[in-house]
Amino acid sequence: MSVTFLRPVDPLGATSAPETAESMLQRVARGDRAAFEQLYDRMSRVVYGTVRRVLRDPAQSEEVSQEVFLEIWRTAAKFDNTRGGAMAWVVTMAHRRAVDRVRSEQAASNREEKVALRDVERPYDSVSEEVEQNLDRERVVRALGDLTDLQREAVTLAFYGGHTHTEVAELLDVPLGTIKTRIRDGLIRLRDALGVD
Repeated sequence: MSVTFLRPVDPLGATSAPETAESMLQRVARGDRAAFEQLYDRMSRVVYGTVRRVLRDPAQSEEVSQEVFLEIWRTAAKFDNTRGGAMAWVVTMAHRRAVDRVRSEQAASNREEKVALRDVERPYDSVSEEVEQNLDRERVVRALGDLTDLQREAVTLAFYGGHTHTEVAELLDVPLGTIKTRIRDGLIRLRDALGVD
């Protein structure tokens, strides 16, 4: 498809320079549909090319390009030629729209993946899990039985009773250092009995 720009003809026969994109945007801002068509003809390839480089997908690129031109129609009055040219303004808008689409697609994909993973039942054998927990519990009870009475009492109060070393010392009316030694020695014996590194 070849785009040809026709130069307006002066009634005296002289041809004038082609209209600038900036002046077209000013006319579009006033609601001039003919100026919008001219602007579209001049910039549609650039907009599509910019969007396509980001999105890669031709159908989505066409859709986003249409959104860009709709945004141009709606926001042409915001164009400020003191901040840059019309081409830069339009290309920036196209690139921003394309990046927004990529982010939106990625967010949708992430949401779908989370929902899919949430709904997948993981293979789980509750019976074997319960049996394993019971066996572990029995091993711990047997190992606790191998401790001295003083060690077992201190370890049980600290780990099953949820007391601090200081609280255990107060409950048993024993010096804190003695309690720490009993607990440490008891844990070492438990570790050895359970085969924990």
